Amino acid sequence: MADETAQTPEPAAPELDPVVDQGLQRIAALEKEAGDLKDQLLRTLADMENLRRRTEREIADARTYAVTNFARDIVGAADNLTRAIAAVDAEARATGGEALISLVEGVELTERELMKALEKHGISRVDPTGEKFDPNFHQAMFEVPDPSVPAGTVVQVMQVGFKIGERVLRPALVGVGRGGPKAAPAEEAAVQPETPADGGHKVDKTV
Repeated sequence: MADETAQTPEPAAPELDPVVDQGLQRIAALEKEAGDLKDQLLRTLADMENLRRRTEREIADARTYAVTNFARDIVGAADNLTRAIAAVDAEARATGGEALISLVEGVELTERELMKALEKHGISRVDPTGEKFDPNFHQAMFEVPDPSVPAGTVVQVMQVGFKIGERVLRPALVGVGRGGPKAAPAEEAAVQPETPADGGHKVDKTV
């Protein structure tokens, strides 16, 4: 009597028609090719978007900073106008007569108009008197013993600076106080000047 527990052998898998098998392989190849093309398309779109953003930034920077070289030359003229006004004190104005008063007022008007023109192109003065020393926009020329202000405070401005947009055009030449209360630890490194051999301070942001 045959063993009833013996398992019936599984039937062999039917062989695929060669045409069907070839079709399935072709479909798989096409699906892989479509996936590769999709990945390439997505990468291309991402690259194009990055290029568009970068181009927009470059165009904006070009518009903002195109006048940089001209501005560096013109701020010297603004300095001369300021010095001319400062050279005539109140007493000289009071005793100099109408001609001197008219001359000074004309120089003051010229200075105001020049500053308006500079500001129109994103150029502004940097007068950091009483502010914390910022090596990005200030150049430390000397230290001033002054215990009444926190260490690292700008206590004297030898020459005002200028910036164009958010970049330094010309650093302000300053004297920095020392001997007062120390700045907070997080700020100390930023406000403490490191005077190089030439007496100035390196400016990090330039245009």
